[in-house]
Amino acid sequence: MTGNPTPQARAVRLGPRSIAALVLVSAVGVAALGWPFLSPPASQVSAHAQDAPWLFTGLLLLLVAVVAATISESGLGPKAVAMLGVLAATGAALRPLGAGTAGIEPMFFLMVLSGRVLGPGFGFVLGAVTMFASALLTGGVGPWMPFQMLSMGWFTMGAGLLPGPDRLRGRGELLLLAGYGFLAAFAYGTVMNMQGWPYFDPDVTPLAPDPQAGPLANLARFVAYCLATSLGWDLGRAVVTVVLTVTLGPAILKALRRATRRAAFESPVTFDAPAG
Repeated sequence: MTGNPTPQARAVRLGPRSIAALVLVSAVGVAALGWPFLSPPASQVSAHAQDAPWLFTGLLLLLVAVVAATISESGLGPKAVAMLGVLAATGAALRPLGAGTAGIEPMFFLMVLSGRVLGPGFGFVLGAVTMFASALLTGGVGPWMPFQMLSMGWFTMGAGLLPGPDRLRGRGELLLLAGYGFLAAFAYGTVMNMQGWPYFDPDVTPLAPDPQAGPLANLARFVAYCLATSLGWDLGRAVVTVVLTVTLGPAILKALRRATRRAAFESPVTFDAPAG
């Protein structure tokens, strides 16, 4: 189904500096998450825990740099800042509603819809800021927080990169967003599993990474770890995201698009000359 072909406004557009900063923080994040699969046999898994404070600081600073570069390069106006604040506060308030209850995390569907309407640049900033605000709200500040910010930034940015943002509407768009939310919910859980998995001791559990094993053996351990520890949680998150996207998506997409048109993010600000 097609609708109005007029391109959607974008509150934040990714420029060269923003893209460079985003690529850098993503590369650091991927390296920090994937090292157990490629570490040499002589490495010590416990060293990861000792380096956690430095990794936390470095990744958090890089995330702040990405957000700052994106905002400064796009010339984020007061209307876009207001929308970012409202959506981030709403997402942060939604997250604790299902905390500790089988993956019931309603904030994820809002991130999908917001990224879809407002684009990948706004989506990444919104995802990272929402997770930061949520961590402060719930007291969930720890070595996992920068990875949560990065993962949610990727999650929300991905929704903004889905095809047909200007033409696809109706049931087709809802199915696209619901399918993306379902898969991305599992991807988010997998990324966060990669963050916590190296802290386990191979002498205590056979699911922990073993520096003496090869990449394939550690991959098998990681898959078993995900199935044993988080499959139910990730499935709950995915199902809740799909249900809320399908039921509440049409109204929220319409409201977000109406607010975006009225805000006219991409229109230059002009001032009328004084009369007389």
